[in-house]
Amino acid sequence: MFSQSTSSSETLRSLAAQNNRPLPGYLIDLISTRFKDRVCLLAVCPNSETVTRAALEAAKEANAPILFAATLNQVDNDGGYTGWTPGDMVDFIRRYSEKIELQSPVMPCLDHGGPWLKDSHTRDGLSYEETMAEVKKSLIACIDAGYDLFHIDPTVDRTIPGDDPIPINLVAERTLELIIHSENYRKSKGLPKIAYEVGTEEVHGGLANKDNFSTFLSLLDDGLKKNELEHAWPCFVVGKVGTDLHTTYFEPAMARDLSDQSITYGALIKGHYSDNVDNPEDYPLSGMGGANVGPEFTEEEFNALMDLVKLEKKVGKDSGLYEALENAVISSNRWQKWLQKDELNLDFHNLKKNRKEWLMRTCCRYIWTHSEVVFNRQKLYDNLQDYRNADEYVKWVIKKSILKYFHYFNLINFNDKVISIAS
Repeated sequence: MFSQSTSSSETLRSLAAQNNRPLPGYLIDLISTRFKDRVCLLAVCPNSETVTRAALEAAKEANAPILFAATLNQVDNDGGYTGWTPGDMVDFIRRYSEKIELQSPVMPCLDHGGPWLKDSHTRDGLSYEETMAEVKKSLIACIDAGYDLFHIDPTVDRTIPGDDPIPINLVAERTLELIIHSENYRKSKGLPKIAYEVGTEEVHGGLANKDNFSTFLSLLDDGLKKNELEHAWPCFVVGKVGTDLHTTYFEPAMARDLSDQSITYGALIKGHYSDNVDNPEDYPLSGMGGANVGPEFTEEEFNALMDLVKLEKKVGKDSGLYEALENAVISSNRWQKWLQKDELNLDFHNLKKNRKEWLMRTCCRYIWTHSEVVFNRQKLYDNLQDYRNADEYVKWVIKKSILKYFHYFNLINFNDKVISIAS
């Protein structure tokens, strides 16, 4: 398990162990009973080293726990687009936490662990058996690395034609299969308990429908009991709460309805697509237990770098960073993943200006580690060394955005509040 030699983290992990609970589950238990409708945990997607450093520093300033929700595209056995394996990411978090003397609990988590949710699985045309086998290998690597929480999400099936959603009973069956696989391996190694998160905000999972949502929870409950895995009941259920890739208004009434359903099973709703949300203060007020934020911080990193490019031009220098970013985004082909229906046959340069800008801000997370981008970014920093601490500036811009959520989710000094209640 991820560990830190600091008081708040050690104290909370010890309290969780005494209650025979994984740390995320223990915190959700307390939020449900002692902080109801007042606190929402923050999960940051570690889509770059700079975002990860900024998030750790923000957690220190907020004196609050933080979750890192890493997808298989970001962090996996092949290094993902960050260049990190699960072990690499956990090691980086540990070392940087020690460097800044962070006391807050840090919880590495898997986000969207399921078949065909890693882009290369779809690109390479993997069969169901092949993609499930790869996902199971990834789960083992995450357990070995010390992840605290797994989001199990088998809501995509590339064998189903058209846009038909996967049947809910199949979603429940595959969710159980992946939880059972994880639990069998964890127990065989004598490792601490893992918390689980299930469901999806995506319509393709079928869970956006209220009846399907309830059916899924019931099937999952029955399946875990039959396999004597009641302890693995998820602490989070992902709900569709109004926000998605192109909408930013969180629906409090919708969230409250889902929260009332899930809490009867001992779980809280977690929101995805919480980036740039219009009303983040409504998350805790609506009973939300957690929220993932990711692409917003990539946008902040990109915007901060463009601020520095403007400054660079003012002092008569040119690192060529923007051109390097654009070339890398285009050559990655991942921008095509986000095209709208009327754009599918267009070349990147033929897209409307606002769409090209959006794709650049969004897709930069895929190419921060490309050699040309790394080289030109360092050149930018070197060009500005007499005018600005460029690295600190970029990190500061991202950290401001992250701290916003710590405030809106009522997490400031949460460590001390929890310890005083639980001790």
